[in-house]
Amino acid sequence: MNPYAFPLLIKQLLVTPIAQRSRKEIVYRDLARFDYPTLIERINRLGSALSRLGVGGGSTVAVLDWDTNRYLEAYFAVPMLGATLMTANFRLSSEQLAYTLDHAGVDTMLLNVDFLPMIQEMRDQFPQIKRFICLSDDKVLRPGLEWAGEYESLLSAGDPSHVFPEFDENTRATLYYTTGTTGNPKGVSFSHRQIVLHCLTVLASVSQAGENGRFSRNDVYMPLTPMFHAHAWGYPYIATLCGWQQIYPGRYEPTVLVNLVRRESVTFSHCVPTVLSMVLGAPEASDADFKRWKVLIGGSALPRTLCRQALAHNIDIYTGYGMSESCPLLTLAQAKSDLLDEIDDAQAREERDIDIRTTAGMPILMAQVRVVDTAGESVPEDGVSAGEVVVRAPYLTQGYLKDEKASAALWDGGWMHTGDVGRFDEHGYLHLVDRAKDVIKSGGEWISSVELEGLIGQCSGVAEVAVIGIPDEKWGERPLAVVAARPDAALDADTLRQHMSRLVERGVIASYAIPDAFELVEQIDRTSVGKLDKKRLRARYTQKLG
Repeated sequence: MNPYAFPLLIKQLLVTPIAQRSRKEIVYRDLARFDYPTLIERINRLGSALSRLGVGGGSTVAVLDWDTNRYLEAYFAVPMLGATLMTANFRLSSEQLAYTLDHAGVDTMLLNVDFLPMIQEMRDQFPQIKRFICLSDDKVLRPGLEWAGEYESLLSAGDPSHVFPEFDENTRATLYYTTGTTGNPKGVSFSHRQIVLHCLTVLASVSQAGENGRFSRNDVYMPLTPMFHAHAWGYPYIATLCGWQQIYPGRYEPTVLVNLVRRESVTFSHCVPTVLSMVLGAPEASDADFKRWKVLIGGSALPRTLCRQALAHNIDIYTGYGMSESCPLLTLAQAKSDLLDEIDDAQAREERDIDIRTTAGMPILMAQVRVVDTAGESVPEDGVSAGEVVVRAPYLTQGYLKDEKASAALWDGGWMHTGDVGRFDEHGYLHLVDRAKDVIKSGGEWISSVELEGLIGQCSGVAEVAVIGIPDEKWGERPLAVVAARPDAALDADTLRQHMSRLVERGVIASYAIPDAFELVEQIDRTSVGKLDKKRLRARYTQKLG
């Protein structure tokens, strides 16, 4: 007997949409539209073209592109050759981007011409890159590099029936870099097996949804998380496996995004809160009814005000939680029907619904999520006891590339340490209190910056807020709030203080947690993946107020 072992390789995700004869399309703005058989053919042609250029096992191929159909094709063709797909983060500083390309050992780059000037300036910092492939919507080579060819021309010459090899499912498939708060970015890699398991686990989990977030083969998918970040949360792989209609928006522009959602009847996206706020703030969205659009929020807490705004547009909004090291999803804020059915009052039910949607959610299938004390023991799941969130799942990274010390700390005790402080309530929902490094330690009390941000965000006129701890001689640290107002709002520090004082009077928050200062700004610094950049804010305001 010689049974087929069926290795969990990324290429297996392409079997289902063809076998089930998906009639859906892959769409890139108004520039490309083709069916699944064409997608498979283009992946084959790309694999063939890269092979002829010398890409194979042991190669590392970087992609520097917007969210396009080309990126989707690279998600498959590169790892299916046995090579590593490195998703380069163009929002990093030039020094950090150069570091990641060199550290990853990139030998081939698929480069969008929009980023050509950036790469030209730093070309001598990564001499190991042997070949560049030109990506341009007009299919025209630009001067400035010795190109190995233009993408579409290479595909035209590629073999549409190219056969990809089989190999060990534990072969490295992808590599990307975290935007850590200290030092250089850290390389996080995943095997074919891990990516396939993440795909299947998330898909199985959303099938359990009752009140919100359920998927079907009729969904229309459009990512609003950059494809360089954590495999766009794994959903391009999921969407392809399921044969969904897929819409790729290219560079994020609010008007374009709104028009794509409406024109293509998009039903599922994922993003950080800032991106959704940007979309809903577009003039074209003011009177839009986005019914059937499910939006998964991650990267930072979902403000209740944004949740209400999305629900008012009939968006099925909810939260997910994970990290770059976890591939990334660990929890989803799916409502348990019985928790809502037991509430008769419509307003109370609505508030409870928002409570659930804005939690970090429940662990997805196969994900083990614990909240532990400093001794590594689980704390009570009573909605009050807090500790560090540690996790296990079959798709977590095994460590950081070329960094044994950080890898050992990540997996200390056999559990992956997230660095997040959280608590479980009695219904099994995880509530994130803060990042361990962002908790404000003031006079022996711990103040949650996340909780403060949520409360300040309820003040009329607040667009977004970041709370940080500033050194204080008497108390150790004191909270400071950096607030961006809505364009048409008359907002000042006194209004914010009065709002917080009313919350103290109602017993919502202790008086010692009210920020000592409110700094009004036009916009708040963010990291390359859209998270609040509290490291930069702390440095700025510590120096300013020190």
